[in-house]
Amino acid sequence: MKRPAVPVESSEETDLRNHEGARLQPYHPSPTRKATSAAEGIAALILCTFLTACRPHDFPQYPANYREYAYVTNGASNTVTVLDIVNLRRDREFPVGDDPTGVAISLTRNEVYVVNSGSGTVSVIDAQKNSVAATIPVHRKPYFIDVSQDGHRAYVANSGSNNVSVLDLDSRKQIATIGVGEAPGLARISPDDQTLLVTNRGGGSVTLIDAATLKIRSVFPNCPGATDAVILPDSSKALIACSAGHQVMVLALARKLPANDPSAPPLIEVEKSDHLLDLLDVGQSPVNLAMKPDGGEVFVSNFDSNTVSEIATGTNEVGGATLIGTHPSRGIVSQDNSTLWVSNFTANTIGVYGIDDGKLLNTIHVGDGPDALAFSSAGHLLLVANSRSGDVSVIRTVSYSPQGARNIGALFTMLPAAKHPNAIAVKAFQMS
Repeated sequence: MKRPAVPVESSEETDLRNHEGARLQPYHPSPTRKATSAAEGIAALILCTFLTACRPHDFPQYPANYREYAYVTNGASNTVTVLDIVNLRRDREFPVGDDPTGVAISLTRNEVYVVNSGSGTVSVIDAQKNSVAATIPVHRKPYFIDVSQDGHRAYVANSGSNNVSVLDLDSRKQIATIGVGEAPGLARISPDDQTLLVTNRGGGSVTLIDAATLKIRSVFPNCPGATDAVILPDSSKALIACSAGHQVMVLALARKLPANDPSAPPLIEVEKSDHLLDLLDVGQSPVNLAMKPDGGEVFVSNFDSNTVSEIATGTNEVGGATLIGTHPSRGIVSQDNSTLWVSNFTANTIGVYGIDDGKLLNTIHVGDGPDALAFSSAGHLLLVANSRSGDVSVIRTVSYSPQGARNIGALFTMLPAAKHPNAIAVKAFQMS
C-alpha cells in the first residue's frame, strides 16, 4: 500500500519530477470563468437546499470587505488552486514552481507561502491579489514550511540537502542554513518562537535548535522515520511521530518565560535543558499528530493499524486506540476541542470521532485519496484535499435536518483543484 505524501523522501530516493515551470502571471478572469464561477455558486445553493437542508443563518454573515481563501498546492500540475470560501467556488489557479507541496500562512500579513519541492524554492503569494509576489531560493527537496508567530521568519527543512533554511520574510530572502540530520522532513517553530524542532526522517532523529542564535541545542536519536511533530501551546513539550515504527517520542523543551517584575531581565529560565520524557507505544506507522487547541490531548493517526491513538499530554499516557477507517493519514481537531476529523486515505472517507464521547460519530464519503485537511476560519466547513481525484470536498461540520435534528458532518459540495493536491491552508482577512 502506497502511503500519502506525509512522510518525506530520503536523500537517497529518486529525484522528484522536474516539469518545466510556466511563467508566473497574474490571473484575469475570462467571461467563461465568471460564468463557471456563478454556476458553481448556484450548484452549491442547490446542494444546500436539497441535500443538507441548511438555512441562511447557519452560515457566517460576512462584511462586504471580508475575504477568505483556501490555497491548495497541486503537486503534479505545478500550480496553486485558490478557493473562495465566502462564495464556495473556485476563484483561480496559477503556476508556481515544480511540485508544490507544503503551504503556510502568515499570521501578521496577507501572505501565503508555498514550498516547491522540485524547484527548491518558496513562492510568496500576495493574498489580496492572489498572485505570486516573490520567489525565494532554498535548497534541495524542501517539503514543508513553518512561520514564526511574529511573521518575520520562516523555516524550511530541505530533505535533499540535510539542512534547514531560515528565511527573512521582511526582505524575502534566505539568511541562514543549519545542518541537521539525514533527510529532514519538517521544521516546526514553537509558539514562543524560542525552539526550532526538526524531524530527520532518514536519520531517525530529532534536532532542537535555539531560534535566537540558530545554534543546535540537542539531538535525540531512536525515533525511526521521524515525521510529524507538535509542540504544546505553552512551548513546554514536543511530541514526535516515529512513523517507521510504532512509537511517539515525548521531549521536554528548554525555555524561558517573561519575568513578572518589569525591572527584571526580560526572560527568566524555566527549563534549563532539553530532555527525553518518554517513548510511547501507539499503533503501526504513526504518520500524523493532531493536537487539541487547548493542548490537552494529541491524536495519532496509525496508518497501518487503521486506528487513532489518544495521548494525554499532561501525563504522557496513551488512553487507547479506536478503529477509524482504512489507512488514516491526517487528523484535525475542532476549535471547541470536541471532535477529531480524520482522512482515511484508502477508504475515501472522513471519520468523525467524538472526543468527549470517545467513539466514532460519523463516516463521510469524499473523493479519492483524501489527505490534507483544513477548517474554514469560522469552523463551519472542513476542506478535504483528495490527492487522487484532484478535487476538494467541502464538509459542513454541523448541519440540521428539516425537522431541526443536529447532524455532525455532511458533505456539502465538491470543488475542483488540479492533479495531486498535496496540502491546503486557509487565509482570512479584510480588505483595507
